[in-house]
Amino acid sequence: LPEHEDKYRNYLTQNIEMAYDAKSGKSLETRSEIIQGAQQSNTEQVMENVDNVDAYNEAKEGAAKFVQFLSNESSAVAHILNVENLDKNIAHHGVTVSTLATALAKRLGMVDPKQTQLLTLGALLHDFEHFHAGLDIARPLDKMTPDELRVYKEHPVAGGRRVQTKQHFDQSVISIIVQHEEYIDGRGWPQGLKESQMDPLAVIVGSANAVDRLITFEGVPRKDVAKQLMMTAVGRHPLQHLQALGEILNQATT
Repeated sequence: LPEHEDKYRNYLTQNIEMAYDAKSGKSLETRSEIIQGAQQSNTEQVMENVDNVDAYNEAKEGAAKFVQFLSNESSAVAHILNVENLDKNIAHHGVTVSTLATALAKRLGMVDPKQTQLLTLGALLHDFEHFHAGLDIARPLDKMTPDELRVYKEHPVAGGRRVQTKQHFDQSVISIIVQHEEYIDGRGWPQGLKESQMDPLAVIVGSANAVDRLITFEGVPRKDVAKQLMMTAVGRHPLQHLQALGEILNQATT
């Protein structure tokens, strides 16, 4: 009921704060599930309310805490990745991609907290346009009609247009939204950029997105993803990224 909203929000806040507290007495699995849900909720709030500065800032602050959580808890990445996206939710996909991107960035030696915060936030919001376009993306690309595939391939730029005039959006986040489907060899879409023309954060998110697209939307078993990436994605994404992501997935599976 409306009169209960403040109490309910306080309850949620207390649970999220507990999840970030390593001394809370709760298992890491339980804490990870709560934090995954909080990140998904933050993502949905921004996608639903693009003009809401408070929603964006809350998601940005949450992204920084998420990075710290993954950094402090070595097994948290596996727990987050093991929260299955049963309904193929776009915001859930964003959380998975942000988890993979953050873990990859750590292996690449990225330590700047501002950069990792923006990387994580951009990964959460990278499929911004899918939330609004109404296209059913929960299937392999080769199952789409030519018209559907055309709409799909335009979603990065369309998403960028939707947020580019919002002054509260960081430019790196917009770049990730616009460039996450580009390939380093210039054969991606929609602009055909090469690696030297891309935001380095977008290159990382693009690699992480390629992994979860196979799992969540293409139906490839997780144990087969690393092999398939090495067969089909070398040249599209940096080899170092693909190798590291394969190791991250293997650790999450064992």
